[in-house]
Amino acid sequence: MSLLSKKAVVLLLAAVAGFGALNAQAAKPKEKASTNNVSMLDGKFTFVLPKGFTADPLPAGPTGAKGTMYTNQATKTVVIAAENQIAGGASVKDNDNEFLDGSLASFIDDQRKALPDFNKLSEKSLTQKSSGLGVRQVDSTATQGGGQTLNTTLLAASGKRMALVQVISRASDKSGHDALVKTILKDK
Repeated sequence: MSLLSKKAVVLLLAAVAGFGALNAQAAKPKEKASTNNVSMLDGKFTFVLPKGFTADPLPAGPTGAKGTMYTNQATKTVVIAAENQIAGGASVKDNDNEFLDGSLASFIDDQRKALPDFNKLSEKSLTQKSSGLGVRQVDSTATQGGGQTLNTTLLAASGKRMALVQVISRASDKSGHDALVKTILKDK
């Protein structure tokens, strides 16, 4: 886990869990598959990671939030996929703009506090055509694991659950990073 330290992962999980986010698809520790099929929010948000990623369950966050970290040593890329119950037992629609916008704003604020050189590059509001699921995307840069990284964070919620996917790549691999994000967001 050279690109992203355990401390950074715990900070990420704590930040997201702070507004009720995580619990990912179960994956066997250190299992390298030809591809990793990820299904979140009862199958409403699914994607397939390309070959080369190793799945490693993360320790539970302070609110019971769990996640799986997928790492690709060849490209030095990390994908964190997680979901959890929404705080307070709230229930939201599949495309609840107020909830998603507020959650994303809170996440960005937590990242600014946790990462001194966090720099938000862009923010997008997306809706998956196949499921009607609302997704919020924020692209940023920060120093993590000893170097400058590109980060894309995706947030979605449905019913009483919220999901987070974060893609972290070397700053020098913008094309690879963008291609991976496009693969994750590909609407079936």
